[in-house]
Amino acid sequence: MSTNTNKAWYLVQCKSRQYERKEKHLQRQGYSSSRSTYKLGRLLKGYRMITLESLFPVYLFIQMSLQDSWSSLCFTRGVSRVVWFGMHPLPISDALVNELRERNHQGVVVALLKPDESLRPHKWPSAELEAVFLTMEGEERAVC
Repeated sequence: MSTNTNKAWYLVQCKSRQYERKEKHLQRQGYSSSRSTYKLGRLLKGYRMITLESLFPVYLFIQMSLQDSWSSLCFTRGVSRVVWFGMHPLPISDALVNELRERNHQGVVVALLKPDESLRPHKWPSAELEAVFLTMEGEERAVC
């Protein structure tokens, strides 16, 4: 890893599940990573259980500079690809990553939407884009 202090957060798509293992592989190589999580109340075999779920399944935030070795990142076990826009990876604001980190593990999340309920957030840049809530299960949560 470079000693350049010009680091930013970027989004990395990983193979599904085993988040802790991926984070350990990245940390062993000197990368700083972050994964947003939340607590989810579930009923398993008649018992109420609290599980820790990933807010963005298959995605991790990783902090690096443009001078760091991106190729070694891409060959890290469990990493599928770095999310790029155009010719460069798109930096994620420190403020967003910090806010997500502060919210990690806070309270138990309860679904406010019903399955198949559609929504169109007013802050989305495209007014015609609509999402459909499917389930609280991470990888099947919503589709656009």
